[in-house]
Amino acid sequence: MDKNVFVIIVTYNGARWIDKNIQSLLASSYPVRIIAIDNQSTDNSVALLKQYPEVQVIESDSNLGFGKANNIGMKLAIEQGADYLFLLNQDAWVFKDTVKSLVHKMEANTQLGLLSPMHYVANETDLDVSFSTYLNRKSGDLNRIPLVPFVNAAAWMLSSDCVKKVGYFEPLFGHYGEDRNYCDRVLYHKFLIGIDTDAKIVHDRVITRNFNKDTTQSKYKILATLIDPNRSIFNAYKQGLKEALGLPKYFSKFYSKAEARKMLGTLLKYYANHVFNTAPIKVARKNAL
Repeated sequence: MDKNVFVIIVTYNGARWIDKNIQSLLASSYPVRIIAIDNQSTDNSVALLKQYPEVQVIESDSNLGFGKANNIGMKLAIEQGADYLFLLNQDAWVFKDTVKSLVHKMEANTQLGLLSPMHYVANETDLDVSFSTYLNRKSGDLNRIPLVPFVNAAAWMLSSDCVKKVGYFEPLFGHYGEDRNYCDRVLYHKFLIGIDTDAKIVHDRVITRNFNKDTTQSKYKILATLIDPNRSIFNAYKQGLKEALGLPKYFSKFYSKAEARKMLGTLLKYYANHVFNTAPIKVARKNAL
């Protein structure tokens, strides 16, 4: 008997990808149910989604960001009896047997709480650069499935057992870092994170460098470290300080000295705010357990 697989898609001004995304899922050899949460798009994303009666569309009255919008879909999927939850970016699409392969691998290896397919760029031949980095950091193998400490959330297959144990995305995060925190929590709860080399998606994006984006991502990298349940609070604050000092040094090869100093000041202030106001960190760490 087929398992209940719910695909959860968060959309925001993603009209250019909607048809490719949804049609690829409808052509899947493994049946899926689709929930789309729209973050108050200003284009015709919602109208396009509503052309597909197979899609359950949730319209948010504000832009909730990635994690909090996904939480809505994840909770609905669990309530509706999901065995697996497949989080898929709006700018991604699957192939005929992608879902089938992921489900079969997870059914055969119940230690896996999170399994990702291979991520290709739009030409369907080259691997996404960031994904290649995560794949190369593998920590071992499980029945020829590479195990990794982290993979970005463009395409995650999660078991319902994992979600019920780990919970949902931490609302402290805005649009970056929530996937890193979630992976930390998956590992804390003794589930494994793997990559299915027999399954693939296309992630149709172009990675660009932007000072404000890199600064924001650096803040959330520090936050993820501070609330990592796999670290003691002392180790978390020690590592967080190292990142506040080290990330501007890393980014200095992309930006001017003045911008690097600005980033350093911003990150140190961000870190200090959490050192002197520990309540949010303590709550997030407690919630992760």
